[in-house]
Amino acid sequence: MRILFVHKHCPGQFVHLAAALAADPANEVVFVAEQIDATIPGVRIETCKPLRRSEPPTHHYLQSFENAVLLGQAAYRAFTSLSHSGFAPDLAYAHAGFGPGLYVKDAFPRTPLIGHFEWYYRARNSDADFLSTVDITEDEALRIRTKNAGILMELTQCDRGICPTRFQRDQFPPEFLAKLSVVHEGVDTGYFLPAADRPASLDGLPPDVMGGEIVTYAARGLEPYRGFPQFMKAFAIVQTRRPRAHAVVLGDDNVYYGGPHPNGQAWRTAMLEALPEIDSRRIHFLGRVGLDRYRDVLRASRVHVYLTVPFVLSWSLVEAMSTGCTIIGSNTAPVLELLENGRTGLIVDFHDPEAIAAAIERALDDDGLAATLGASARRFAVETFDLKHILPRQLAIVSSLVTHAL
Repeated sequence: MRILFVHKHCPGQFVHLAAALAADPANEVVFVAEQIDATIPGVRIETCKPLRRSEPPTHHYLQSFENAVLLGQAAYRAFTSLSHSGFAPDLAYAHAGFGPGLYVKDAFPRTPLIGHFEWYYRARNSDADFLSTVDITEDEALRIRTKNAGILMELTQCDRGICPTRFQRDQFPPEFLAKLSVVHEGVDTGYFLPAADRPASLDGLPPDVMGGEIVTYAARGLEPYRGFPQFMKAFAIVQTRRPRAHAVVLGDDNVYYGGPHPNGQAWRTAMLEALPEIDSRRIHFLGRVGLDRYRDVLRASRVHVYLTVPFVLSWSLVEAMSTGCTIIGSNTAPVLELLENGRTGLIVDFHDPEAIAAAIERALDDDGLAATLGASARRFAVETFDLKHILPRQLAIVSSLVTHAL
């Protein structure tokens, strides 16, 4: 079987599925991407580079769509090259939203296509207006609506769509829901495994930190969409009451979702300036780290905080659950699909730093509760997100579409 994966980044959400398919010598797996973040054993990777980027003369509603079209054109050129070399996929699987999958069916009209759909944009009662006390303007609402243009193109051409959570699926228009199934990407729960004992040391941290009460936070970017300001405010409260409390923060200063700080600062800089009471010796910013070090941080955690606006679920929550962390989570979707208050974590009001601080302290004060929550979180992660459950479902979808097309 010949399988084509298409994504802006390789391997992205296809890391486990592509590896599983490539492990079968009967399969030929090709991955087309703009950027290669990591290779996959047995997978042939082809890059596609847009010839240019959208520029200001383009209407601001359309700039993200134009970038998607430009990347889609680049991917189409890669598809054409593959076709000329004799590669005709039995199945294509494209990550939707950024453009590389826009023209898969134009290149391979008879090939079954699965689309991986993470998000459908809405201006109200969703992520866009969750943080703001000011109503979304009409102009901004129209711009947000227009961001769905490419996503809708991919929805109409795919034979099957996949969404990681029920909440994410439910954002899409009702007429498309029958086409969309909920299947998470899965987590290697054998790798994200609790340690018998917390690590005795961590690179980049003073030795005395390991004997303290370590509160962890992890996100790709330290930004409002993932509740970074609320975490900082909460930890400032915890720090004043608990002299042994240390925060270990993972993530860089880029803004991946939402907007930049009004002053143009990094949110980390802005929050440290806004909270002069924070003892900088007890909050440790490690930036983006490798997978092993990331797992070590989770294993060292006494309490892990995961906050998000109603938006795409981070892998980090599932990975923290799998590692047996005691988790404080926001009362937002899709967190509530995973965390049950008092059973697999403690649920707090996203907007209430005092409540977040109180939950952190409750978990730090009650070792029995913390242990129970961590064990239950681990059990839920294994039962729900382990690759031994997820991969067979993904492979069955692939097989069913290929069989149907024959």
